[in-house]
Amino acid sequence: MPSEESAVDILVHLDEVLAARGMTLTQLATEVGVTVVNLSVLKNGRARAIRFSTLARLCEVLNCQPGDILSYRRH
Repeated sequence: MPSEESAVDILVHLDEVLAARGMTLTQLATEVGVTVVNLSVLKNGRARAIRFSTLARLCEVLNCQPGDILSYRRH
């Protein structure tokens, strides 16, 4: 059985999306209505889960699709 850490193959591309829009993490947190700490955990790939409502709000604010923020890496 794979270790829990290696089982997470979801990559987060929030840095790239923010850079493309010239937006800071602090600005995004304010507009989405979540803490900078929570977004930082997501951005750094340490999040275990994300609420669909948060993902939807991120997509709304960033004018993107979920696949622009998250991707799956196959081994």
